[in-house]
Amino acid sequence: MSNFFDNVDIQFANSISCKTMPRWKRKAMQARNSGSQSHMNTPSKDQIRGDRFIPDRSAMNMESSHYKLLSGIVDAEATENDSNASGASSKILAFRQKAPKPKEGFQNDLRVMYTQRRATLKPKKSARFVPQAAERILDAPDLLSNFYVNPIDWSCENILCVALNDTAYLWNATNGTIAELCNLDSPGDYIASISWAQDGAHVALGTQSGFVQIWDITQQKQVREMSGHQSRVGALDWNNHVLSSGSQRGLIINSDVRIREHVVHELENHSQEVCGLKWSTNGRLLASGGNDNLVNIWTDMGDRRHTFTQHRAGVKALAWSPWANNVLATGGGTADGCIRFWNSTTGNCTGTIDTKSQITSLIWSKEYQEIVSGHGHNHNGLTIWKYPTFETVAELRGHTDRVVAMALSPDGETVVSASGDESLRFWKCFQSDPKRKAHESSARTKSVIAKTIR
Repeated sequence: MSNFFDNVDIQFANSISCKTMPRWKRKAMQARNSGSQSHMNTPSKDQIRGDRFIPDRSAMNMESSHYKLLSGIVDAEATENDSNASGASSKILAFRQKAPKPKEGFQNDLRVMYTQRRATLKPKKSARFVPQAAERILDAPDLLSNFYVNPIDWSCENILCVALNDTAYLWNATNGTIAELCNLDSPGDYIASISWAQDGAHVALGTQSGFVQIWDITQQKQVREMSGHQSRVGALDWNNHVLSSGSQRGLIINSDVRIREHVVHELENHSQEVCGLKWSTNGRLLASGGNDNLVNIWTDMGDRRHTFTQHRAGVKALAWSPWANNVLATGGGTADGCIRFWNSTTGNCTGTIDTKSQITSLIWSKEYQEIVSGHGHNHNGLTIWKYPTFETVAELRGHTDRVVAMALSPDGETVVSASGDESLRFWKCFQSDPKRKAHESSARTKSVIAKTIR
C-alpha cells in the first residue's frame, strides 16, 4: 500500500513540474536564453580592452612605451617604422573607445549655462583709435625740402618755431597768433636748424653760413651769436646750459652759453655732415648721426662710448626713449630705410624695423610705448609703431612731398610734420585716455599721502 502511494506522489509531482515550473527556475531559464541571444551581437570578452577611462595593460606594449618615455626625442624615421610595425599595441596609453553619442534630442544643461555666461563676458579691448586725417593744416611757403635741415621745434610754452628759408616765425598754439622772430641779413643764407632751450624762453638757430644764434623770445631780440663752424649747422640740441651743434664738415661742438669762451668739447668722428643730434633724457649721453652712415654715442664729458656702423645710408633721425634712458632709436636714409633700436649700455642692437622708405625723424610717445617715424621718398607720411613688438599701429598720409622734420607738442598728444610740399600738418597721434590719466593721478596722490604719513 505504501509503494502505491509513493508512486502516486512521484507521478503527481512530475505532472505538476511539467505543467507549472517554479518562478525562480523560470527566471533563470529566461536569463540564460536572453544571454545566449545577446551573445551573438556583443563582442567577446577578450575583445573588450579595459574600461573607457582606465588604461588597459593588455592593449599596450609596455617595453616600447618605457623606451619612448626614457629616450626623449626619437628620430622621425625610427618613430614611423616603429609605429608601422607595432600598430595600436605600441601606444603608451590605450583606452577602449570614445564616449557613446547622446540620444537624439538630448540637451546638455551645463553647456547652455556656460554658453550664456560666455555671452555676458566683456568683449576684448580693441586697438586704440588714431585719427587718419590731420587735425589742422598750415601753409608753410618757402619751407626747404632738404633732408639735411631741421626747420621746426615746439617749446614747453606751446610755441612752435618754424624756419621758412631765411625767416623764422613763431606760432602760438594756444591762441593761434603768428609773429616773425627774425630774418637773416646775408644774401643766400638760410636757417638750417632750430632747437628750443628747456626754459621755453630761448631758441637757438643754426645757419647755412655756420653761425649759431640765440634769441630771447620774451624780449624778441638776439642775445648771442656763436662761431666755430665753417659750414652749415644742420643739427642742434640743448642739455640744460650746454648747446650742441653739428656742421656739414662733421664737427660737433658743445658750447656753454653762460661763458664767453663757449666751446667746452669738440667731438670729431664723422667724416661727413652731422645730420642729427639728440641728448638722452637724463642728460648723460649724446647721440650723433652722420651722412657717413655712422651713429656715435658720446658721454657728457666728451668721450666716445660707442660707434654703430649697421646703417647703409645717412642717419638723421635720432630719439631716446622716455621709458628707458639706455634705449636709442635711429633711422637711416633712402638706401637703408631701417629703424634700429640700441642698448647704449651694452652697445647691442635690440631690434630692427625695415620701413622700405627714407626715415627723416623719430619721436617717442610720452604716454604709450610707441614711436612715430616720419618718411621721405616712397612714403611721404607718418607711421606709428608699437614697441617692443614693432607692430604697425597706424599709417598717416596726406603730404605730397617728403616729411622733412617732426616735433611733439608739450602735452605729448600732437605731432606736427613739416613737409617739402610747403605745409605743416598736425596729427593727433597720442591722444591720452582720460580713464588712464585719472587712474595714474589717483595712484600718484596715494603715493604722496603714503610718503607724508611715513
